Amino acid sequence: MVIQSFQFSDVDETKNTIKLDQILNALTAIIVAVDEFGFITYVNSAGEQFLANSAHNLVGEKFENLLPADSPLFAVISQTRKHQQAVSEYGITIETPRIGRHLVNLHATASLDDPNNVVITLFPRSIADKIDRHLSHKGGARSVNAMASLLAHEVKNPLSGIRGAAQLLEDNIDEEGRHLTKLIRDEVDRICALVDRMGLFSRNAIMRHEEVNIHQVLDHVRQLARNGFGKRARILTKFDPSLPSIRGDRDQLVQVFLNLVKNAVEAVSHENGEIILESAYSQGFRISSPGSAHRVKLPLMISVIDNGAGVTDELQPYLFDPFVTNKPNGSGLGLALVAQIIQGHGGIIEYEHEQNRTVFKVLLPVFVEENIG
Repeated sequence: MVIQSFQFSDVDETKNTIKLDQILNALTAIIVAVDEFGFITYVNSAGEQFLANSAHNLVGEKFENLLPADSPLFAVISQTRKHQQAVSEYGITIETPRIGRHLVNLHATASLDDPNNVVITLFPRSIADKIDRHLSHKGGARSVNAMASLLAHEVKNPLSGIRGAAQLLEDNIDEEGRHLTKLIRDEVDRICALVDRMGLFSRNAIMRHEEVNIHQVLDHVRQLARNGFGKRARILTKFDPSLPSIRGDRDQLVQVFLNLVKNAVEAVSHENGEIILESAYSQGFRISSPGSAHRVKLPLMISVIDNGAGVTDELQPYLFDPFVTNKPNGSGLGLALVAQIIQGHGGIIEYEHEQNRTVFKVLLPVFVEENIG
């Protein structure tokens, strides 16, 4: 195996080989070694996950059988062999039906014992891109700060009329109808309170950090959608029942997922449209967030998934910027507001799309009582 080509001094070689194997398996980088004929001679644990197969099955398999023949990865391997030097490529896309679509940075180097043997290291771009997008959201939302008071005024005036009309209707409808008018009044009150506290994009928005059951938030959003804009959509839930509470502002989180679900409903207007609200616990990663005074873990993952067409590649880098939209009558403020709220919660939002599957993923910190204040 390639890992045995590393040289050690004054220590038992077998023990060091095992130790090195343990070290390589602990890395998050994907490491694959191939011989001069293109057969895999080593793959670490991250490589097993990436290639969706075990090392037992992968070692001895031709690398060309696992990826498309025109993959730029093979050109890099050939270039490494030809010039006998390390080669790096950034932003390479690797895609198969089995492993999906991945954007990676690639580094290939010739083995010390035989230059025809190549060690390939892949660095998934997702973590770096999450951080880049997270930092860019802050600047995007600031560009509409001056509009905060105007928007608050324009929103609250019509809402007062809607609430009054709902109260008048209650006297002339049955019990089922009163349930819906109460829903209207509650939503009007929630939105008014939300506008009062946030000032929309104001830097001085008041955040109420308290213990929030995210499943109650998602259930409320689902009910609103099913009784309103999402009547024709199939909205499913896949919740992790053991998920701990979230630290945040309930009304603002309702606004976040209401916006995301509304976008999903509009994206799946076709006959077989389906939306999934999903929660999961993931170890995630630590990040210094503007919404927190220290580095925090973001293990709570909430996903809004739909089988719509997604957005164009050109629009994706600007998806969370204000005034960016692909809707004929859209304002382009919805996702910018979502990003601003999630940032205020010390979290991250990201967008993914592959094979008729669009995912908006929100990563949030766990509720910790001593953090309130």
